[in-house]
Amino acid sequence: MQIAQVAQRRYTTKAFDPSRRISTDDLAAIRTLLRNAASSVNSQPWHFIMASSDAGKGAIADTLKTGYAYNEGKVRNASQVVVFCARKGLDAAHLSAVLAQEEADGRFATPEARATQEKTRMHYVGLHQETLGDVDAWIDRQIYLALGTLLLGAGALQIDACPLEGFDAAAVDAALGLEAKGLRSVVMVALGYRSSEDFNARLPKSRLPESVIFSEI
Repeated sequence: MQIAQVAQRRYTTKAFDPSRRISTDDLAAIRTLLRNAASSVNSQPWHFIMASSDAGKGAIADTLKTGYAYNEGKVRNASQVVVFCARKGLDAAHLSAVLAQEEADGRFATPEARATQEKTRMHYVGLHQETLGDVDAWIDRQIYLALGTLLLGAGALQIDACPLEGFDAAAVDAALGLEAKGLRSVVMVALGYRSSEDFNARLPKSRLPESVIFSEI
């Protein structure tokens, strides 16, 4: 299946079949997709929590009972739920770990190349943490790059998905103990396979025409 066909085929699943589970191989592919998602200056400012057990999904679903009950069934019935977490700032330890991994992976032909990469990354981190003061928003944008990667990749694997912003982030953070880990939840994705009750599967996909959303210069 070509990538454009995947984009046309995939949609937001509204109801999952709780009896169907994603295979071990496909879960490994999902982890690979997320690990290799793009991020500004390779900052990788994320952590992904995979809720696979009934207990894990239940802990998240319980936070949805007040205000977001319409999403509770999606979380409980999905095969897996991925919680996309953002780091609370980019500290020296994380940045050093990224640089060390790049070096171990052979990205630097010379010491000068390593120094240039470190300088460039520190410039952008400093720009957003200190000059612009919008580091959380900047990190969130990297999280959404990973989200897009997962949605398209899941479609290619013929796995159904539902991105979820309808949740109380503070409640999810508390339920998963994210504060102590220096993390905060940003968005979630329920993954699995559609059920016969999924009304959205029967509806045609709708997007604005190309003439409206594209311009040539």
